[in-house]
Amino acid sequence: MGMVFQLKIRTKMTFNYLDNKYAEIAYKSLYPDNEGFIESYVENNKLICIIENNNISTVLNTIEDLIQCEKMIEMTSEIV
Repeated sequence: MGMVFQLKIRTKMTFNYLDNKYAEIAYKSLYPDNEGFIESYVENNKLICIIENNNISTVLNTIEDLIQCEKMIEMTSEIV
C-alpha cells in the first residue's frame, strides 16, 4: 500500500497602514467574515493574516476575497 501525504498550505499576508488605528479598523472589519478561516492580528501598524488549508484552491480563493474586502475597507475609510 502506498503512502498518503496531506499537504498543508500556509501563507502570510501583511497589509501596511499609516498607524495602528487604521490597522485595527481593518482587523475589526474583516474579523466577522474570517473567524475560523484566517488567523489575523495587528502589530506595528500592520494587519497580518495567516491562511492555512490543505486545498490550494481554497487558499487562493481566500486570498482573493481578503484582498477585495481590504480594498473596500480602504475605500470606505477614505470617505469617512
